[in-house]
Amino acid sequence: MPIDRIEIDLVKLPYVHFFETSLGRSFDRMFSLIRVFEGGVVGWGECVAEEAPLYSGETAETAWHLMKDFLVPLVLRKGLVEPQDYAREAAVFRGNPMAKAGIELALWDLKAKKAGLPLHRIYGGVREEIDAGVSCGIEDSVPELVEAIGRYLDQGYKRIKIKIKPGWDVAACAAVRGAFPDIMLQADANGAYGLSDMATLKALDAYDLLMVEQPFAPPDLWDHAKLQREMKTALCLDESVESFDTARAALEMGSCRIINIKVGRVGGVVEMRRIHDFCESRSVPVWCGGMLESGIGRAHNLHIATLPDFKYPNDLSASRRYYAEDLIDPSIELSGPGTIRVPDGPGIGVNPVESRIAKASLKKEVFKK
Repeated sequence: MPIDRIEIDLVKLPYVHFFETSLGRSFDRMFSLIRVFEGGVVGWGECVAEEAPLYSGETAETAWHLMKDFLVPLVLRKGLVEPQDYAREAAVFRGNPMAKAGIELALWDLKAKKAGLPLHRIYGGVREEIDAGVSCGIEDSVPELVEAIGRYLDQGYKRIKIKIKPGWDVAACAAVRGAFPDIMLQADANGAYGLSDMATLKALDAYDLLMVEQPFAPPDLWDHAKLQREMKTALCLDESVESFDTARAALEMGSCRIINIKVGRVGGVVEMRRIHDFCESRSVPVWCGGMLESGIGRAHNLHIATLPDFKYPNDLSASRRYYAEDLIDPSIELSGPGTIRVPDGPGIGVNPVESRIAKASLKKEVFKK
């Protein structure tokens, strides 16, 4: 059956605590929710494009425009239901991977619900519980950072990621490693450095980091390769990996030893799977990065992280890490020390709460053929 209608909400949720990276400090998050309807079954997706073009050139408003004026009409006009068919047809539009992924995720949820299976069964996942890490933003002081990390470790998180930027890097890593000598620790720069900062970045080798994530700007694959040759710590690329082609180029150039996969950044599950399978064939581990998603996007990520090459604890912390009231009920919680159980109901396996979505909604549109 063709899709009956598609609904999109632009929503905003406040964080329980500000989140700061090298790109700036945020107090809330704007994003889009997508519902696709077919014969009484509803598939849910989340478009992670944010309010400002900082992490990505996409924004919540440009993604809204792409979905409204191009992607939704494409689905309805061509009667697209299968997510693989949608991914192939949507490729005619250049760029805008987050907008594309939001709708594709909804179609995957729909597909699994119609089959009566949890999404990870559709994907061929190999685990039912995910190792969870937590991402720690830049705080007002290093002691506050150390205190926050202590709380997360008390909750059982298995990996700690700290955000760094020039002036908040070596001393922060030294303090955290000094306070917690045995934890799995990594640093994420969100592209804040350049080759002139190589001495500072090489100094991070002293702190036994699991990885240093995205030190240079996204296009700088060659400079990342130069840095990786100089560092013993593995580099991980995030923003640089926008597609299978950039993942392949990064690995062939020696730009990194680990890849962070975010389904929104690469344009959907179909492209994500190509990257995952290529990395697996090269014995390059991947892990699932987060975009501070609501429970809807977080549930999608949990299912994705069941694939076999997701080797490290993922940025998939509990709902309450970011939101006092998530958009699903029950919220996502740790199921054990540092683990989250993958929802086992049909599709993404979580229950969106319409009243909470309506309360958070800034605008909504309904599209029918």
